Amino acid sequence: MGGRVSRTAQGVAVVRAGFERSHTPGGDPDAQRQLCEGMRAGRAPRLSDHLLARTRFFDAAVLAAIERGTGQVVIVGAGYDDRALRFRSPGVRFFELDHPATQADKRRRVQALGADATELVFAAADFARDSVADVLAGAGQDASRPTLFVCEGLMIYLEQSEIVGLLGALAARAAEGSELAVSLAMHAEGAPSATFVRLANLARGGGRGEPWRTILPPSAHLDLLRQAGWAEHQAIDDAELVPQARPLRSLLVRAAPI
Repeated sequence: MGGRVSRTAQGVAVVRAGFERSHTPGGDPDAQRQLCEGMRAGRAPRLSDHLLARTRFFDAAVLAAIERGTGQVVIVGAGYDDRALRFRSPGVRFFELDHPATQADKRRRVQALGADATELVFAAADFARDSVADVLAGAGQDASRPTLFVCEGLMIYLEQSEIVGLLGALAARAAEGSELAVSLAMHAEGAPSATFVRLANLARGGGRGEPWRTILPPSAHLDLLRQAGWAEHQAIDDAELVPQARPLRSLLVRAAPI
């Protein structure tokens, strides 16, 4: 993505702004719409059913973590995610990690809203190069306290070795009681993954600077999670949450550190 703002992240935000969603008593239900002011949806509406399923899954994971007393939420590849504002709660700190260019634009937009962002920490990271464990330590995330780690729509842009490295770094910062919530692009068992990736990028016009890199069958994805130090306790096809979504496209997983 170089030094450019992620147009994919902007498109996702625009589509998400149209969804009916819950919010905490201290949260801002209009945060997503305000954050994506002036953005264009691009190709994202084509995936609106899957984005709705993802939104429901990750919103539920964040709200469940807050309800059980988890005081730290780390959103990896945050883009224009609004959950730090929508689910603002006493005693809960949100850490957002993303590419510097996208994050700088997000920070500017948050500041322009004049929103209460005292418990929102921005930390720039290149997931293909930087040590996420070091980035989190430098941002003040407390590895001795339970944390919810959110990785929505990110892993498809990383190589398999980068996925293991990133998730392993999160596991190293995960105290007992922590959880990982992650979305994984999948295809049916037994099909050639390299072909799926190539055809998917061709259908997207070559990826337009943000190519997809990892699409795997569910069993292979879960193996990567275990290599990285996570054991799944929930793994569902997103079509289970939104019936009109096409099955065998996105695997939604909640996992605990091993």
